[in-house]
Amino acid sequence: MSATAHPSSYPAGGAGEAAPAGTGLRAVIRAAGFVGLALIAVLVAMSDVIAPYAADAQHIGAALAPPSAQHLFGTDLLGRDVLSETLHGLAVTVDYAMLAIAATLLAGGFAGFVSARLPWGSGALLRWVAGILGAVPALLLAILFIGITIRELAPLAAGLAAAPLAFCRTYDRARALARSRHAEYARATGILGSTLLRRDLIYEFRDTFLANAARALAAVSITLATVSFLGFGAVPPHRDLGLMIAAARANYLDAWWTAAFPALALLLLILFARLGAALDEGERP
Repeated sequence: MSATAHPSSYPAGGAGEAAPAGTGLRAVIRAAGFVGLALIAVLVAMSDVIAPYAADAQHIGAALAPPSAQHLFGTDLLGRDVLSETLHGLAVTVDYAMLAIAATLLAGGFAGFVSARLPWGSGALLRWVAGILGAVPALLLAILFIGITIRELAPLAAGLAAAPLAFCRTYDRARALARSRHAEYARATGILGSTLLRRDLIYEFRDTFLANAARALAAVSITLATVSFLGFGAVPPHRDLGLMIAAARANYLDAWWTAAFPALALLLLILFARLGAALDEGERP
C-alpha cells in the first residue's frame, strides 16, 4: 500500500477497522431515507406550483373548515388552506435547515477535522470545550444565541447549537486517522502533514458528507421547529412548520387538522433525515 493510500474501510468504523456487520441493511435504510428526502426536495422546489393558493392567502374558505374535496387539509382560523400553508411552511423549514446544516458542517465537521491536526494541544483544548458545550441541550444553546442576537438568525443559531457534537464526532475520527499505522508510515517516508490532511479531508467528504448532512438535518429541523413553536424562530409572514403548529394551539381539539398536517410534514422530514443517516445518533436537539 502506498503512503498516500486510504483504506476504504476507515469511514465505516474508524482507522483500520473492518466494515461492521449489517452494512447491507444500513445501505437499504440510507437509500430509503434519501429517496424520501428527494421527494421532499421536489415538493419544496415546486411548492409555489403545487400549492393551490399563495402563501398566507386568507379568507379563501370558511374558518376552521374540516378536510373536504375543496380543501383537502381543511382551513385554519383565518380561512387559509392548510394544504397550501403546509407546503409553503415545509419550504421555509427546509430553506432555514439548509443554512443551519451549512453552519453545523463548517463549525462542527470541518473545524473538528482540522482541529485534530493542530499543534501544542490546541486541538485537544477545543475538543474539551466542544465536549462541554455538547453536554448542554442544543435547544438551550440555540435560544441563548437568539436571545443575544435577533430572531432572524435562528437558522444560524440552530446550526451552531448542533455543531459541538458534530465537532466531537469528527475530531475523534480524525485523531484515529492521524494515529493510524498508514499515517505513521506516510510521515516516516517524508509525506507532509498538510498533504495527509488534504487527503483525509477528501476521503472524509466523499465517504461521510451525505450521512453527516442528513444527521444534521434531523437535528436542526427539530431545533428550528421548537424555537419557532416557542416564539424565538420564524418571523411572520414567513411561517415554518413549527410556527404553524404553534398558531394552531387554540384549536388542537376542535380543529385537529390545523396542527396535525404540519406536524406530519415535520415528522416525515425528520424521519427521512434520520433514515438517510442510517439511524445513527443525531447531533442531539
